[in-house]
Amino acid sequence: MNQAVRIAHGVTVEIASVGKTFQARHPALLPTDLTIPAGEILVLLGPSGCGKTTLLRLIAGLEQPDPGGSIRFDQEDVTGTLIEHRQVGMVFQSYALFPNMTVAENVGYGLKVRGVTKCKRQVEVERLLAMVGLTEFAARRVDRISGGQRQRVALARALAIRPRVLLLDEPLAALDASLREHLRVEIAALLRAFRITAVYVTHDQAEAMAIGDRIAVMSRGRIVQIDTPEVVYQRPATRFAAQFVGVMNRVDGCVRGGRLSLPSGSLEIGGSDRDTALWFRPESVRVIGAENAGLVGTVIGSTFFGATRRLTVVIGAEKPILIDAPATLGVANGDRIGLSIERSAVLELPEDTV
Repeated sequence: MNQAVRIAHGVTVEIASVGKTFQARHPALLPTDLTIPAGEILVLLGPSGCGKTTLLRLIAGLEQPDPGGSIRFDQEDVTGTLIEHRQVGMVFQSYALFPNMTVAENVGYGLKVRGVTKCKRQVEVERLLAMVGLTEFAARRVDRISGGQRQRVALARALAIRPRVLLLDEPLAALDASLREHLRVEIAALLRAFRITAVYVTHDQAEAMAIGDRIAVMSRGRIVQIDTPEVVYQRPATRFAAQFVGVMNRVDGCVRGGRLSLPSGSLEIGGSDRDTALWFRPESVRVIGAENAGLVGTVIGSTFFGATRRLTVVIGAEKPILIDAPATLGVANGDRIGLSIERSAVLELPEDTV
């Protein structure tokens, strides 16, 4: 895709006390405060039913918030403004393209409805098709191109109207895994080329990491953590975020004299005596010689992932732990291995309140 053209027309979105209740006892979204700076790509990440699509629809104007909530675009109150007057662009999982139209006609449809002249429409459509890499398909009907190409047509059509905010609802969910991985890189590059304010809904953690400037992790109608992908992954704020984003080991035990004791050894933790749960990522564990280790384990499983090998290891905790080791590591089921974990990689997280 050609990323030379850069257009800055995003707005700051301010959400204040915005909630949505469809049934009195089951609010879809609890009162939420959120600021999305102009040009930021914010990903709403969470499981089905967590409120992320409801929040997206409220920003779009497809739903109205409960009394007391407000939504502003660059200080303009759009809370009661209908979607057709908010100047937002939307991209859906289903593409929502016109099958009887060509690629170029689909991209230019919104401009045509807005009364843009044919000459200006053609210039804008050509520019957008070049940016999404579909120039050669301009005259082809959309029912004769691939799913990945249709998604790029849908994106170009949403961008053609110069939206103040671009909203994307699980746009890659209908595609196969390899195509999703390719397109999420393309979409992230394109959104940053346009410097557009974008809100992107997904339940796919890898997608969120690849696309978002920030990620808002959602659970049970509220945002439980919002930060950069690096912070959300490395320093989850809640147990839910720790378990939902990536793979996380949990080891429960008692700390005495600064060490967590297990049947197979102990870990240096520090601090006062306490009962606690420790959380750490599989890649944070280093395999060392068992004779020099404070903590040892027994390998009960090994899965080859190309550059790495994921080991399942029993250490005497309630559940085995997972370790990502170099693929060249020569271990077999039943082998005893030593384990080393950097203290800085071990987290103690409070009980979730939601």
